[in-house]
Amino acid sequence: MHYMLLFNEKAEELGKRTDSVKAEAYWGGWTAYMQAMAQSGVMVSGNALQPPDVSTTIRVENGLRHVVDGPFADTKEILGGYVILDVTDLDAALEWAARAPCVSAGSVEIRPVLASPAG
Repeated sequence: MHYMLLFNEKAEELGKRTDSVKAEAYWGGWTAYMQAMAQSGVMVSGNALQPPDVSTTIRVENGLRHVVDGPFADTKEILGGYVILDVTDLDAALEWAARAPCVSAGSVEIRPVLASPAG
């Protein structure tokens, strides 16, 4: 079964991505985590995301497009990236989610991937 892990981090955690002193430890933790999933064979795909200040949000109301720079909502945590896992069940997905570097300073949402109607 496929599960998506959505990695949510506090905004201040994202600063560690570029801070010269903290970046090595930050990326080292993520690299080790991603390599562990890849080597175990459970990772289908995944990507880190650019920060929300470079995002664009669109809504369509009454046929009119409303485009706004930035994230859709003011939140305490931001989506930093995601991974698709192929594991046997939710318990296995939870085990991998609990190992994510952001889990102690943010959260990991685990969602089953909706199966394609075509099979």
